Order: sequence, then structure tokens, then C-alpha cells
Amino acid sequence: MTHASTTTVLARRRRLGTVLIALAGVLFALWATMNGPVAAHAAEGDPYRVSGNVQLEGAPLEGVAITVDGPGGPQTVETDADGKWAVAVPERNADYTVTLDESTLPEGIAVVDESGEDTTPNVKEVHVGPGGRVSVNFFIGEGERHTTSFFDQLVERIINGLNFGLMLALASIGLSLVYGTTGISNFAHAEMVTFGALMAYLFSVVISLPIWVAIPIAVLLSAAFGYLLDTGLWRPLRRKGLGVVQLMIVSIGLSLALRYVFQMFIGGGTIQLPGSAPESLNLFGSVRLTWVDLTSMGVSIVVIVAFALWLQRSRIGKATRAVSDNPSLASASGIDVDGVVRVVWIVSGALAGLGGVLWAYFRPGIKWDMGSSILLLIFAAVILGGLGTAYGALIGSLIVGVLVEVSSLWIPADLKYVAALVILILILLFRPQGILGRRERIG
Repeated sequence: MTHASTTTVLARRRRLGTVLIALAGVLFALWATMNGPVAAHAAEGDPYRVSGNVQLEGAPLEGVAITVDGPGGPQTVETDADGKWAVAVPERNADYTVTLDESTLPEGIAVVDESGEDTTPNVKEVHVGPGGRVSVNFFIGEGERHTTSFFDQLVERIINGLNFGLMLALASIGLSLVYGTTGISNFAHAEMVTFGALMAYLFSVVISLPIWVAIPIAVLLSAAFGYLLDTGLWRPLRRKGLGVVQLMIVSIGLSLALRYVFQMFIGGGTIQLPGSAPESLNLFGSVRLTWVDLTSMGVSIVVIVAFALWLQRSRIGKATRAVSDNPSLASASGIDVDGVVRVVWIVSGALAGLGGVLWAYFRPGIKWDMGSSILLLIFAAVILGGLGTAYGALIGSLIVGVLVEVSSLWIPADLKYVAALVILILILLFRPQGILGRRERIG
């Protein structure tokens, strides 16, 4: 080995060591603060609770649907034979929205407002205080029931689906690029999504930086995390000649390891980013979005457009597309394939980190396994659009996002993710290569 190559190897090792030390310091700081008095989670066997009664002139109403939304996501229950209901929630000192589904009330009965000032008496905002308990009761009587037309509901779900799809696209594009340039089906991509959300929490809540400063730092650290994974793990494994199946198994093991490391740091509860429960804005008809939703959609569109311009017009972007199309031919043409793959991992980590922050606001909340909850949808979007194509991942993500939200008009909310996977199977039966994928000859 020449002196120049030896110097280059030592320099790379020093850079890798610096990145490792920095990330270890960040993780230690997160662990130290999470094990202090900052986080407030529900205790095992003694969860915090939102409960209440639904009665009509003293008579209990059974089977009335109640939805409690807030930290930890929405939960729906039905009143029992005594008209009582209760929902366990993960946090105290937090705000929750309690909604009574008027369509489950008897005919001619509605939630009414005695003051005549509340336009949505079936929706109540409550605060779970230090005691961890709060009761919510609704005044039920004869009155006019306000319903939302099917068209208005459809429009609202489509807009929410586009918001979800744009967020999903940020994570899917990175996964698709990694597959296109390396052939790795990276199951640990879910933990890269979670990592971005955790870093945003560390710098915004624990270190108390403004959220508009914490998010760019989280994205940069996510990019560094992607670089570290490639330099410390995937590139050495590629050089040893491991096959696609072995690399996939390694990614599954890495995913499980990272997931439980995150759980060790933050526990099993849900933590919130600043501004995770803003007021809704009435845009038109029954469509209501928060300023966080609007900002999320705007940021997603700007980032995706910037990425598309980078991929189409920059030198490294063109090299990335060449490597994705044919790595061997790109290498023979003089393209530094290892350098391109390194950039792809950095970009993939940054996009996944930003997607994790937006997913934490969309849920809302951060959990140790939040990335894995949408991993199948990310893979569905990538496969639906066409493996290895960034634009295909974008189109697939938008389709999956809209299908997930719109399908809840007909099926229970708990099954809405299934609809997207069923559509994926049906489309692949007729177009196995995906929407923008290329048909390949085998044999």
C-alpha cells in the first residue's frame, strides 16, 4: 500500500471516529435526559384516563361511539349498558379532543348546546391535569343533528391523504434510492425515520432550542446517521461480497436492535414535539387543517421539488440515476460508484429524518416504534411506484396516502392501512414492475 493510500485510509478512519463520537454523545445526552424528570408516561397498570357518561333524560345510551384524540393518537370506544365509557391515555398535563359520533345516537336525538353558542357541541376539548383523570359528559336531547355530506367528507379525506402521502414520500424516496443503487431492501429505514423525530425532540424540548432550529439540526444529524451506517456497516459488507438476501437479513437485525435501543432511551410511552396540538383552521366547507398540517405540506412540496431538480440537473444527481440504472456500466464510464452510494445514504438519512419529524406531528407524538408502524406503507409505496425509481416512490406514496385516508369512509379506521396493501397486490397482479418500473427479462 502506498503512502498516499495509507494517508487516505487514516483520514477516513479519523472522520468515521469523529462521527461515531458525536453520535454517541447525542445518544448519551438523550438517554440521560429521558431518564430524568422530563418525560411523563402512563404507569403500567395505572394509566391516565378520560371517561364519562352518555344519558338521555337519566336513561343510559348504549353503543354510542366516542373518540378521544391527542397524545398517542385517536382511540374509539362505545358506551356500555350503563352509558359509561373510558379511554386510557398515555400522558397527563396534556390536551385531548373528545368527539361523540352523532350517527350512533338514536333517531331524532342529537347533542345540543344549552347556551346556543357552540356550533359543534359533540366535540369537547379537555385537559388531563396532574391527577391523570378527567370526566366528559354530553347533554343529549331532541334537536337537529348536524351532519357532513359524503362529498365534503371525501374532499376532507383526500386532502388529509395528500398530506400523509407527501410525508410518506420523503421516507419512500430515500429507501427507493438506496435500493436502486445498492440493491439493499433496508428494513432499518424505519428506525432512520424514528431517529429524526427523536433528534428533533432532543434539541427542541430537552435542550430548549426553537423548533425551527431543532428541525434542521435533526435533519443534519439524520444525514450523518445515514453516512455512518454506510461507512461503518454497509460498505464493508458490500466489499465482502454479501448477497442481497444476507444484506436484507442484516437490515432486519439492525432494525430490531435500533428499535429497542430507542425504547431503552425514551421508554414505551409517547412524547410530544412543541406545538403538536394546534387549533384547526376552517379552509372551506368541512375541511379543517392546522397550521402544522399546512406547514408540513408546504415543506414536503419544497423539499421534493428541490430533490427533483438536484436529481435531474446536478452532476451527482445524474450520476445517481446512472448508478441506479446500471452500476456496472456507470463504473466502467468512470463514475465513482462508492462515492455516489455514500451521497445516496446521506440524502436518504436526511429525507427519512425530516419525514420522521413530520410523522411525529401527523400521528401526533413520538414512540420508540413509530417508524415501524409505517414501514409496510413505505415499502408499498416504493413497490407500487417501481423499485429503484425516485419518482415512482413519490407517485406510489401519494396513491397510498390517499387510499389510506379515503378508505376509512367505508372500513374501520383500524383497518385503513390494509386497504392500501390490498390495492398494491391488485396492481402488481397486472403490472408487476410497478407504475414507473421497467419490465426486466429473467433468464
